[in-house]
Amino acid sequence: MKQILTAAAVAAACSAVRRRVESPDFTPRRWGGAEVRPMHNYGAAFSLPIPAGAVPALSALALAAASSLGRAAPVAAGLILGGGASNLWERLERGRVCDYLRFPGAPGPLGRYVYNLADLAVFAGAAGLLLSGKRE
Repeated sequence: MKQILTAAAVAAACSAVRRRVESPDFTPRRWGGAEVRPMHNYGAAFSLPIPAGAVPALSALALAAASSLGRAAPVAAGLILGGGASNLWERLERGRVCDYLRFPGAPGPLGRYVYNLADLAVFAGAAGLLLSGKRE
């Protein structure tokens, strides 16, 4: 149940933030080292050389794998499922994902990439799964 509730909350939050960032009255902002400005990603994460048509199928497979990990760490798996489902739905519905969060001063290549809340949820969920495995 924790997994499903977490996934639903993450997906709803991702949708709400995306709607706000893409609204006509949104003004790009900078907070410290973060920049919030909508950009659209038509390809795979981190510009990986994956054909655009293969991204939804690979995403669905990854979500199925993540859902099976829910017993060990339900909140972490819910973060992955909610963020992954949000990006997958957006890609299927619109053919692209709205990314809006960038850290231009981040070290190395991290400053080039643009993220969204769903990406951060997937990252946090993956970290949670790794940490839960080390405790056992």
